[in-house]
Amino acid sequence: MEAGNNRNQPVNQINVTPFVDVMLVLLVIFMVTAPLLQYGVEVNLPESTKQSLEIPKEQVVLTIHKDQTISLNTYRVRLEELSTKLQALYRNRTNKEIFLQADREVPYGFVVKTMGVVREAGIDQMGLITESPK
Repeated sequence: MEAGNNRNQPVNQINVTPFVDVMLVLLVIFMVTAPLLQYGVEVNLPESTKQSLEIPKEQVVLTIHKDQTISLNTYRVRLEELSTKLQALYRNRTNKEIFLQADREVPYGFVVKTMGVVREAGIDQMGLITESPK
């Protein structure tokens, strides 16, 4: 009587429907959030008469914003903690080079003060980023 009853035997087929559902939800989430993720910060740079240099991707860019806030690449840093952050960041690097970009409305004195903190941290090469001529 039990020869026709197959309910207790394991199923040898994989149900992929839940897997496909999860993958489609993840795809939609990444499609919506990807345009919102943007590398870099918007700064109104001063113009230069010379052609701009290409910045390698592994280099550190120090940005001084219009409101005198400072960013290392995309991370906000206070001026008081900039020296310790830079020392930790450059501890194992042989190339002690940083690129500085500042909004054109930032007072010159604040830029010089920030450059002094960078020099105190042991960074011996500093490049200035400007806007290329139009």
